[in-house]
Amino acid sequence: MNMTKAAPAAPAGSRPVGLQKLWQRLLAVWDSDIAYNFRCSRLTVFASAVLLLLLFGGIGASLLAHYDPFDLAAFDLMDSELPPSWVEGGEARFWLGTDIQGRDVYSLILHGLQVSLIVGFISVLCAMALGVTLGVVSGYFGGLIDALIMRLADAMLSFPTIMFALLVSGAARGLLPQDMHDQMAVYIIVISITLTGWMQYARTVRGCTLLEGNKEYVQAARVMGSSNMRIMFQHILPNVLSPVLVLATLHLALAVLTEATLSFLGVGMPPHQPSLGTLINEGNKYLFSGQWWVVLFPSLVLVVLALSVNLVGDWLRDALNPKLR
Repeated sequence: MNMTKAAPAAPAGSRPVGLQKLWQRLLAVWDSDIAYNFRCSRLTVFASAVLLLLLFGGIGASLLAHYDPFDLAAFDLMDSELPPSWVEGGEARFWLGTDIQGRDVYSLILHGLQVSLIVGFISVLCAMALGVTLGVVSGYFGGLIDALIMRLADAMLSFPTIMFALLVSGAARGLLPQDMHDQMAVYIIVISITLTGWMQYARTVRGCTLLEGNKEYVQAARVMGSSNMRIMFQHILPNVLSPVLVLATLHLALAVLTEATLSFLGVGMPPHQPSLGTLINEGNKYLFSGQWWVVLFPSLVLVVLALSVNLVGDWLRDALNPKLR
């Protein structure tokens, strides 16, 4: 006779085990000290909300935009130079007015924001990958390798960011054929920003690696016969990522501003691929003719984006600093 008892049925309305664990983890994060400090900082909460709104607008540009700025049939020259809808002479279908080509400024800003965010995120990821790798290698091996990497970083830090980015962009455009400039514009900007931003990651990670390299868990890994690659990237690297996260957040604002500056100077994105810098550059040409809205609104979006990212980054730097806990 089988005496095995059937498992008791789960009570009605109970969550599955996986969802219950996930819910418990979310509650634990919500009740943590970092989350409490975040909720107490109204400025950070507001900046985070604005940043999420801008990210949503950039990601969903194709859905939120009223018109497709890349479709020549979507705009009419008869609608050119219309002011915003609340100004006399404006039309309700163009919230922020139109430019000299009859393109909707609101739609241009969304697509330009998307391009700027894509360039900024890719540049930050590339600079972080390069800088973190060189920083770990420099701090772990030391000696001649450390001296070469750090002297290279010092030499590159002596150049102003925009000047070096202009140098890289000009050199890349000089090596490429004229008909490939527009096609390779995104890659040139990403390379320029990457080469001007990896040094901060390398110096920060190097310092953290020097501190972590003498700790017991690293010595134990060496005694157990772990390879240098395994020790560097599986043992040391996870323990030095907190300052890297803060640097990446602050670097995102600088990357977006650098892209906007290069595009404003005419060596960034081409006019038919609008970014925030390109829109500001195009609008600045017609500022004195009375079309103030073409340059004002992209400039405001760029300022708000950079400010919100910097505010979130400043809070994150204080929240992850163990000396301030």
